[in-house]
Amino acid sequence: MSRVYNFSAGPAVLPEEVLQEAADEMLDYRGCGMSVMEMSHRSKVFDDIIKDAEKDLRELMNIPDNYKVLFLQGGASQQFAAVPMNLMKNKKAGYIVTGQWAKKAYQEAQMYGEAIELASSADQTFSYIPDCSDLDIPDDLDYVYICENNTIYGTKYKKLPNTKGKTLVADVSSCFLSEPVDVTKYGVIYGGVQKNIGPAGVVIVIAREDLITDDVLPGTPTMLKWKTQADKDSLYNTPPCYGIYICGKVFEWLKKMGGLEEMQRRNIEKAKILYDFLDESKLFKGTVRKEDRSLMNVPFVTGDKDMDAKFVKEATEAGFVNLKGHRTVGGMRASIYNAMPKEGVEKLVAFMKKFEKENA
Repeated sequence: MSRVYNFSAGPAVLPEEVLQEAADEMLDYRGCGMSVMEMSHRSKVFDDIIKDAEKDLRELMNIPDNYKVLFLQGGASQQFAAVPMNLMKNKKAGYIVTGQWAKKAYQEAQMYGEAIELASSADQTFSYIPDCSDLDIPDDLDYVYICENNTIYGTKYKKLPNTKGKTLVADVSSCFLSEPVDVTKYGVIYGGVQKNIGPAGVVIVIAREDLITDDVLPGTPTMLKWKTQADKDSLYNTPPCYGIYICGKVFEWLKKMGGLEEMQRRNIEKAKILYDFLDESKLFKGTVRKEDRSLMNVPFVTGDKDMDAKFVKEATEAGFVNLKGHRTVGGMRASIYNAMPKEGVEKLVAFMKKFEKENA
């Protein structure tokens, strides 16, 4: 069977080169006589895998020495609780609600302290990023929280909020490693890897060392204390070994491709192909305010549910899969992460032009 063009929001497309390498090493990783799936996380072989992965990630993102990199389990959603547990010293935090995942994190934080909604775009179905240049930020906030790229709604912060000196925490799950980032602007960056980096089951947390302490909320589970994980270099218990191994391969692939500057160039180029067509199309239209459009997730609609369903069906039959939009938006969504080739976007647009002509 030939490979389809997979536009899934996550788990998502991975580089074919990485998948082929993993397949070649499945039964015998570099002469050790076993698969990475089988080896001890305490072995020298796996120790090299996780250390090389961290080294390559630090290089890709220019992560300063005073930030820890943690490879954890539980996905990004588990960090919705871990963030307030580790950071809510004053039991007060500010959340900017720009989509489903920011909303869930905001609701979770309310279980541990006072969570304040600093801004929201819910009034227009999260189709834009609110102005965050002069937010009303109380002096006693422990941190300000954002979801930087909204997978479901296709929005992206082009400028980080003015936190007025408060620690910025960002869930970057769906824009992780898609562009260069200044890590020093954040106290904590974290994301599930299943969109742009690896298989589901790993979340990477990058946290400034001064924020990793024993001073956590009473009752915080041992496993959710960042210090527990940092002190043991992500090896407090058995980590998601195979997932980390794949992440490491993707980091190597990104370096080989030219790093995050090159990925940003490619991602801008790919997104422009699709957005330019949506802007001129008489059948399809994008759902996001132009200045807030994501390079990773592109939602679009025809305005007719039956037509949307027909498009998804025919696109799937043509080899363009997982284009159905999230139920809260409807329509379609094309997720065009790092590993989606330009050719995939070009062929999707060609199919959309054909569909529009046949259904005008």
